[in-house]
Amino acid sequence: MSDTDTVDMIHEDALPGHESELEPKPEWAPRYPGSGRLDGKVAIVTGADSGIGRAVAALYAREGADIAIVYLCEHDDAAKTKAIVEKEGRKAITIAGDLGEKDFCESVIAQTIDAFGRLDILVNNAGEQHSDKEITDITEEQLKRTFQSNIFSMFFLVQAARPHLKKGAAIVNCTSVTSYQGEKELLDYSSTKGAITSFTRALSENLIGEGIRVNGVAPGPIWTPLNPFGGSSKEKLATFGEKTPIGRPGQPNEVAPSFLFLACEDSSYMSGQVLHPNGGTIVGS
Repeated sequence: MSDTDTVDMIHEDALPGHESELEPKPEWAPRYPGSGRLDGKVAIVTGADSGIGRAVAALYAREGADIAIVYLCEHDDAAKTKAIVEKEGRKAITIAGDLGEKDFCESVIAQTIDAFGRLDILVNNAGEQHSDKEITDITEEQLKRTFQSNIFSMFFLVQAARPHLKKGAAIVNCTSVTSYQGEKELLDYSSTKGAITSFTRALSENLIGEGIRVNGVAPGPIWTPLNPFGGSSKEKLATFGEKTPIGRPGQPNEVAPSFLFLACEDSSYMSGQVLHPNGGTIVGS
């Protein structure tokens, strides 16, 4: 896919947005030294150019993994994530394109196998959201795009990855607190996150017999480019995260450890589960 193609994917509300243009900058840096929990592993992290994905890539690299950084079109952000991984002494490749397209998802897996020869961890993190006050404001095009980006992509990637995932592999899907609570201005987004939660549970049942664990992470309001660049209304952005019990939005490096835990042997007796780094909000499991 060419740079022109990926540039054309940028939506009218400026999504997905560049972390390089965001102030204040999200906190992505790991908070502690690595302990080799992912030594020799290879991970694909979608949406790894910025936000939670960048923090996950950085932490995985610190723990010993090589990373395939998958993103839409934010080449400057992706280059920085690649440099972060390499500074940790690990290898990284960048792959740009539309995860809503099956052919591209197949290419992601093929390029990763070509570069590293194996695949141990698949992190389905990439997604998009659009704020709409009324259900009638959601266009057919937006509805299709949100489902393509957020849930179709996970099916396509897992389908392509399945032949390469061996016993001990892990899949970690990013769902959301909106899957459990709903969000009145994020009707299509919340619906996809509910689908991701169900997908995580069903896929776990499907793969656990093969020794492949599938779990999820459901972040609350996290300071990433997703909301400031069109994912939230200006009114909600003004008090973003303040309604959580902790009283502030979370940072990407406060979410990444959940992704690490579910990818490594620390969680060897967990599958079909969801962790909730959401600022103290109590939700049903």
